[in-house]
Amino acid sequence: MATSSTLENRMGLARWMERVLDLCAKAETNFSADAVHDLRTALRRSRSLAEGIRFFDADPAWKKMRRAAKSLFGSLGELRDTQVMMEWVEKLAPEAELTRKNLTEFLLNRERNAKRTAAAALDEFNRKQWRTWAEKLPVRAARIPVGGRAFAHLALERWLDARRFHMRALHTRTHVALHELRIAIKRFRYTVENFLPELDQAWGEDLKAVQDLLGELHDLHVLWRTAIALQVFPNMTERDRWRGCVEEEHSKRIGAYRQKMVGENTPWHLWRAELPEFEECRALGLERLEIWSSFLDPNVSHSRRVAELALKLFDGLPSDELGIIVGPERDTQRWILHAAALMHEVGRGKANSGHHKVSARLVNKVEAPLEWTADELHIAGLAVRYHRGALPRETQKDFAALSRSKRLVVQFLGGILRLACACDAAAEVNRIREITVEALDPVITLRAKGYVESTQLAEDIAAARHLLELTFQRPVIVLAAGEKAQAA
Repeated sequence: MATSSTLENRMGLARWMERVLDLCAKAETNFSADAVHDLRTALRRSRSLAEGIRFFDADPAWKKMRRAAKSLFGSLGELRDTQVMMEWVEKLAPEAELTRKNLTEFLLNRERNAKRTAAAALDEFNRKQWRTWAEKLPVRAARIPVGGRAFAHLALERWLDARRFHMRALHTRTHVALHELRIAIKRFRYTVENFLPELDQAWGEDLKAVQDLLGELHDLHVLWRTAIALQVFPNMTERDRWRGCVEEEHSKRIGAYRQKMVGENTPWHLWRAELPEFEECRALGLERLEIWSSFLDPNVSHSRRVAELALKLFDGLPSDELGIIVGPERDTQRWILHAAALMHEVGRGKANSGHHKVSARLVNKVEAPLEWTADELHIAGLAVRYHRGALPRETQKDFAALSRSKRLVVQFLGGILRLACACDAAAEVNRIREITVEALDPVITLRAKGYVESTQLAEDIAAARHLLELTFQRPVIVLAAGEKAQAA
């Protein structure tokens, strides 16, 4: 069993980024197969960590680091592929065979050219910038707890993708399908490997074995296509012998994959059993959105208080009157409101004036987590857009593009968020801490603990309630908790 310090060392972004710099110096001395493989591994680990974290942290440095790692990784790709093919040639053919000599001669020449390309790429690789990222990004990554359910939620997305490609590969049996499966398994493995240490200890060997099998199938395909393209076979007899060897190796690995991954009690079932149930995915998706917003929101505690107040308003307001939020739809709109409340200030750090518009744009760029939809996040973004500033109007492009029912939803959720935000906008001593709703005709009465008339807070709330009044077509009155309403 690995110790916690070992796990931390294995998964630490700082360690892998530092190894990239060390291995750059080692690889450029002679570009040996081991040095190239180790450097690509360090680049891959750095890049895959950044790929996972980008779902939670929108800092542009992550994208720039991933792009730099991908560029160098790709520049080393032809060299690595060539060295792997050379290993396969040695394995598949006797030393004196003419086909082996022809392939080896070609591969040695390609290796020399690939080493020159790799040397130029290493020379262009900005190691100073990489070191700057290596100092900054691990600090940001440390804010996200490794092993948390939010990462398990992300792993479930990866599992579903891999399982889908597995079924397609079994059905079509094409190289393209196997290649897509290999990539999907890699993405699933890297998510587990980087962010779910306990599951990695249990699953790591199986995941690596499956990825290796699929990788070897890919290597064999590339080798055969290369040999055919070069016409290295001196005669049909030798061509048929090579074809038989490649097909035999291919069949062994297909058989090993099927034996391990097809049928009952396979790793697929073990992996799925330890990942979140679909009933949890709404809440875990919301957790992911909250973590994402926390990197951008300068006042997370305010957003959480607004979310609490907004949900109380949602639960108390007579939404059935609107005819748009009934049955299962009500639960969906509640989730959307909760997400919008947690994300409504993400644009504050980029623009103080008009930050609600910036926030809406940022929300609309977020990739929808599993069991959420892009349309739901679009509605959340519009609710964020209308939590302050101009009211929704049909002259506004995004609002006008909605159906009538969705416009009402946006008005309703935006009105709640606008009022909840106003309730928490004042100084600590004057904030609204509790709110209850009495929806008796002809008015909607809100009783707010902490509300005091003739204050700036009361003025802000009076202005903020207007969108809800327009939505319900009746007055919304705010009173201090315990105060009696005036007779209508």
